Amino acid sequence: MPARRKQSAKGSQRHIDPGAEIGLDALAGHAGYAVRRFQLWIFQDFIRTLAAVDIKPTQYSVLTVIGANPGLSQMAVAKRLGIERARLVHLLDSLERRRLVKRVQSATDRRSHALHLTAQGQESLRKFKRLAAEHERHVSDKIGKENRERLLQILSCFT
Repeated sequence: MPARRKQSAKGSQRHIDPGAEIGLDALAGHAGYAVRRFQLWIFQDFIRTLAAVDIKPTQYSVLTVIGANPGLSQMAVAKRLGIERARLVHLLDSLERRRLVKRVQSATDRRSHALHLTAQGQESLRKFKRLAAEHERHVSDKIGKENRERLLQILSCFT
């Protein structure tokens, strides 16, 4: 791999060793940067851990909320999880095709659908939760059990 060159402030390029550590400057002290890097690691590990069942983090979140709250409307799920309604519709379509979720016409509002897990969805969610627990063990291994608990406590004001 050829060595990279970096443009200096005066317009000339300086040689950078491709194996050299690249400094982060102020980014090292930015919570947003650190959270984003951690989020990338978390999502990659979650996807890798649940790859055999082909469930992504957002799908897992939706299934978990529906499982814990049968009969919720699409709007309520979208609002609770901070998902755009149009995106949730596509996500629910895919979960319906997999026979994990069913939409039932609301008895009180014909424009709304109540969301329920199918029997297959309930069984699948139990399996997904076991795999998600394995993923959480990976998080504990990475940052320590006490730090994981502290992190959850710190972030609880955002959930």
